Amino acid sequence: MIRTLKTLRVKLFLLFIFLFSCSNNNTNSRPNFIIIFADDLGYGDLSSFGHPTINTPHLDKMASEGMKLTQFYVGSSICTPSRAALLTGKLPVRTGMYGERSVLFPDNASGLQPSEQTIASALKSLDYKTACIGKWHLGHLEEYMPMNHGFDTFYGIPYSNDMRPEGQWDYARNNFPPLPFLDGVDTIGVSLDQSQFIKMFTDRSIDFIQQNKNNPFFLYLAHTAPHTPLMVNKENKGKSKRGLYGDVVEELDRSVGKILNTLKDMNIEKNTFVIFTSDNGPWGWRGINGGSAGLLKGNKGSVYEGGYRVPSIAWMPGRVEEGIISRSICSTLDLYPTIMAISGNKESQINGLDGIDISRALFENLPVRTNIHYYRKDTLVAIRHKEWKIYIDDPNPWNDEFTKADLPLLYNLDQDPSEKYNIADSHPEIIDDLIQIAEAHIKETIVAPSQLDAILPSHREAYDRYNKNK
Repeated sequence: MIRTLKTLRVKLFLLFIFLFSCSNNNTNSRPNFIIIFADDLGYGDLSSFGHPTINTPHLDKMASEGMKLTQFYVGSSICTPSRAALLTGKLPVRTGMYGERSVLFPDNASGLQPSEQTIASALKSLDYKTACIGKWHLGHLEEYMPMNHGFDTFYGIPYSNDMRPEGQWDYARNNFPPLPFLDGVDTIGVSLDQSQFIKMFTDRSIDFIQQNKNNPFFLYLAHTAPHTPLMVNKENKGKSKRGLYGDVVEELDRSVGKILNTLKDMNIEKNTFVIFTSDNGPWGWRGINGGSAGLLKGNKGSVYEGGYRVPSIAWMPGRVEEGIISRSICSTLDLYPTIMAISGNKESQINGLDGIDISRALFENLPVRTNIHYYRKDTLVAIRHKEWKIYIDDPNPWNDEFTKADLPLLYNLDQDPSEKYNIADSHPEIIDDLIQIAEAHIKETIVAPSQLDAILPSHREAYDRYNKNK
């Protein structure tokens, strides 16, 4: 009897220890989410994606511990529409995030409408803590800012780091304010030293993670790097054989390493889904200060693969299998429904989205998506279906490489990712099928009014005068 009581006490004690450890192991039942979004990083700018002189060991390790996505796309090949696509899961034409000006500027009167639900607002409704750190660029007026789109906190700049009067653009010099840096809705400085931005964003991200280690959280870390102007922390200058651009990318790589190590140190890495990617292809016409799309044709702003296809790495130890090189077609549009599915939300199949749940592609390496849509402003220029890509409009109307008579163009992206060989004449049946898919998409897609072309009344006269005289 006494021995039985002792045994029972030991079992109860061990059960108590187990329950206590479970309640204090810093692991939430709901997963955390981190999106790390580089700015203008090209498909070929990481060593794990083939760059010969830029050294990115932390991102390479992230890929070896997770999944390298080789056919990952953005919702647009330029900044504002791309960011809107990621956060809403909708093509930019359906949220009005397109226009003649292509992106939002400090003189714009509009932005992403507060009625649009974002990843942050959806997770916030599930009691997630949410933070936007870095570059916003979806409207600088208060009603369009992050804290009106589901983010508890914002720390960074409201638009691009080159939209400042210190640049070479005459209109900007005369009409743009000094670049503001905000903490929440408060401006804490203007024209700050951009060489400190990566460190500032990284430190604030780590603070947010540490403060919320016992809460489910969503961190959207949108770096300004390697968008020009290129500026690097003094201690990281001159370390890359690629020059200043390489220095910036390598500092970005070290930032990713610090964040992943923080997750590991806090023992929450197995409960945190992290994805690293870029908002669009490289700023190719910046010359040596721009990046590389590797073997892909085109750059930022184009409908070629180099504008839309970006490097991407997914990481969640224990869920994302180690060392996988995925060839599944995926998109930033898919992050919203996928994150909702991973969070366990029963309403993960949200109606009205262009994104789809790709969790099976991430966790089982099974293909899910088949189509990618390539827009120039509000015009569908091309569509990818499986390995085939068709251009139904001129991919580059600013030169004479193609004319209307050459259309449609057809490429097999599995065999010809550089889009060198138009094989339309050899596959009339494929052309017919793809044109039907494109026409069906155009018919069912409701295009919202543009929000990018509205100018603040205080700037309208100066803007019209500049356009008249240029």
